Amino acid sequence: MRELVEIGPGKIVARGWRLSEVALVPSRRTRDIDDVSTEWQMDAYRFEIPAVGHPSDATMSPASVIEMGRLGGLGVLNAEGLWCRYVDPTSLLKELADTPAESAVERLQEIYSEPVKPELISERIAEIRAGGVTTAIRMSPQHTAELAPLAVEAGVDLLVIQGTIVSAEHVSSNGDVLNLKQFIADLDVPVVVGGATNYKTAMHLMRTGAAGVIVGVGSDDWSTTDTVLGIDVPMASAIVEAAAARRDYLDETGGRYVHLIADGEITNSGAIAKAIACGADAVMLGSILADAAESPAAGAWWHSAASHPKLPRGRFRPGDSGDVEVPDLEAVLYGPSNSSDGSQNLFGGLRRAMAKTGYTSVKEFQKAGLVTA
Repeated sequence: MRELVEIGPGKIVARGWRLSEVALVPSRRTRDIDDVSTEWQMDAYRFEIPAVGHPSDATMSPASVIEMGRLGGLGVLNAEGLWCRYVDPTSLLKELADTPAESAVERLQEIYSEPVKPELISERIAEIRAGGVTTAIRMSPQHTAELAPLAVEAGVDLLVIQGTIVSAEHVSSNGDVLNLKQFIADLDVPVVVGGATNYKTAMHLMRTGAAGVIVGVGSDDWSTTDTVLGIDVPMASAIVEAAAARRDYLDETGGRYVHLIADGEITNSGAIAKAIACGADAVMLGSILADAAESPAAGAWWHSAASHPKLPRGRFRPGDSGDVEVPDLEAVLYGPSNSSDGSQNLFGGLRRAMAKTGYTSVKEFQKAGLVTA
C-alpha cells in the first residue's frame, strides 16, 4: 500500500521514492562474480546485458546502434531524429557539440524543423540490419500509424513507441487517434511502448499486447518536464508499481510476461542495480552514454523534447572540450573504469552488486531486498 499524505484539507497525495532514496540489502549469502549472468531476453531477442540505448540523436547513430548491439545491448534509433531527416547529419551534430547552452534550444528547433524523410527510415534500418544486430527504431505515438508500416516493411525487429507520457487510449475531438491495442495486434513485430508512470497506466499498456513497457519519462538533470509540465516520476515507486501490474497481468493472462524497461534516474551503475531490484528487466541509458567516444555529438546531450517547436522541455549539455579523456562505449559498459563514481563499467558494477547480494540472474535479482532511511 502506497503511503498517503494529506497536504491540506481535501488533498491527499501518494508518497513516491526515487532510486537515490533506496539501497540494496545483502542477503545471507554471496555469490562468486564469475557465476553471475546479466543476460536478458525479450521475445526472440537475447542480449548479454539489460541495456537499451535511449533513442536520442546525441548518442544513437546507426554506427553507435550497431556498436551497442555488438557489445550485447540494444540500441534504438529515432525514426523522427536527425538521421531520418538528413542524408548525413554529421556536420550538424558537430555544430551542436560546439553550441553554447544558452542558444542551443533555438538552434535545435531550427535543425529539427526539417521534415522526416520516409526513405531514410528504410535506409537506416537496412544499414543497422547489415551490421548483424537486433534492429529497433523509435517513433512517437502521434506518428506511429504513418511511420510504423515503413519500418516493418524495411525489416525492423522491434518497434518502440515512446513519448513523454503514453496511454492505451488517447482521446481527441479532432478525428482518428491511435488505438494501441488494435494497432499492436495487427503488427508482425514485437512492440515496446511507454512511458508509464504508475500501476494503472502500466496495466493498460500491458493489455495492448506490448512485449515491453517503458517505465518513467526519461528524467535526468537535463529534463525540464517537471518545471514545464509539473510532471515528475519518482522511479523506485514507479517501477515497483509497474512490477505489481505485471504480476497481476501475468495471473490475468495465464502466464504472459511483459518486460519493464526503466527510463529515468539511471545515472550510474548503482542506479541500474536498484532499478532491477525494484522489478525492471532492463534500463534505458541516456546521458550516461553521451560520454562514450562513439556518441555522435561528442559529449553533448539533449532530450528529443528539447527541440519541440512550441514547448521545448529539456536543457542542453554542451560537448566535451578537446582535452578531456573520453572512454569508448566498451569501457562505459564493461570497463575497465578509471572513475570511482559508477559512470563506467556499468554492468561490471551490476554483476558485482548481484554477487554481493546473493543472486546469479537478473530475474532472481528482482527479489533483492531494499531499504530506505
